[in-house]
Amino acid sequence: MRADAPDPLYERLASYAGRPAAIAGTGKDPVNAPMIRHWCEAMGDTSPAYRGPDAVAPPAMLQAWTMRGLSEDPEPGSGSGRSTAYDELLGLLDGAGYTSVVATDCEQEYLRPLRPGDLITFDAVIEAVSPRKTTKLGAGYFVTTRMNVRANGEPAGTHRFRILKYHPARRGKETPLRPRPVVNRDNAGFWAGVAEHRLLIQRCTSCATLRFPWLPGCNACAGQEWDTVGASGEGTVFSHVVMHHPPFPAFDPSGEGGPYAVALIELAEGVRIVGNVIGVPYDKVRVGLPVRLEFLRTDPDLELPVFRASEGG
Repeated sequence: MRADAPDPLYERLASYAGRPAAIAGTGKDPVNAPMIRHWCEAMGDTSPAYRGPDAVAPPAMLQAWTMRGLSEDPEPGSGSGRSTAYDELLGLLDGAGYTSVVATDCEQEYLRPLRPGDLITFDAVIEAVSPRKTTKLGAGYFVTTRMNVRANGEPAGTHRFRILKYHPARRGKETPLRPRPVVNRDNAGFWAGVAEHRLLIQRCTSCATLRFPWLPGCNACAGQEWDTVGASGEGTVFSHVVMHHPPFPAFDPSGEGGPYAVALIELAEGVRIVGNVIGVPYDKVRVGLPVRLEFLRTDPDLELPVFRASEGG
């Protein structure tokens, strides 16, 4: 399709902008201390603001309280709120062959802290559908939704989420490419370090707390100034999952799209990072497995930190 050619599909898709994506949704659970604790343990966030009788939820958990879980159909009374309009929009894209999907980015605005016991309600709108775009993954359309989250009826935050519904590009026998990381002003220094084969960890210059992933401020003291320390490269598997579906050949050493392990690595410095474990079969990855940092060039334009098992599983 030429760039200046009419796109009848886009005209239909664009008509959904402004229509609801979710109506009168309710969180499956109130804001609660166990979920806050699990989140902080997984993220390595030790801020005292998230513990004790006056605890609040980490702001980045905003969307977590609205998620309905892994089941395809919502449980009776769960109040998922998903609208017919949103299903119709995705159905149009699927019917036109744009059946693959990837989340591209999200933006959040926080209006008030969430506290244990808060009851979460939300609604969402289809904010925009882009004209047809050509990407490295394939041609498709970006769909942006905006969710307004309330706590006990009060505005608590906004979550804007963007996906790409696309038709995969035909690559023949070419090696499939991994998705590109999103590089922004908050993490550009990390990726500059990767380019030099260094894994850099932020360190608060006020209280010396280390933090990862990179953030603009300190979780412990809210300090805004920081420097970096280089990770030694030693670590262990703290947790892991095995991805079976959908198959994605770019993540499978065999190139066939088989299962692969994604692990949360606890570095010797005490912070944690998500990465792939190499050197052992996916079914031999286990909690406590010693690993060491390497840098893997996945294609001519991308190099990533990965972790090689230090023993045979």
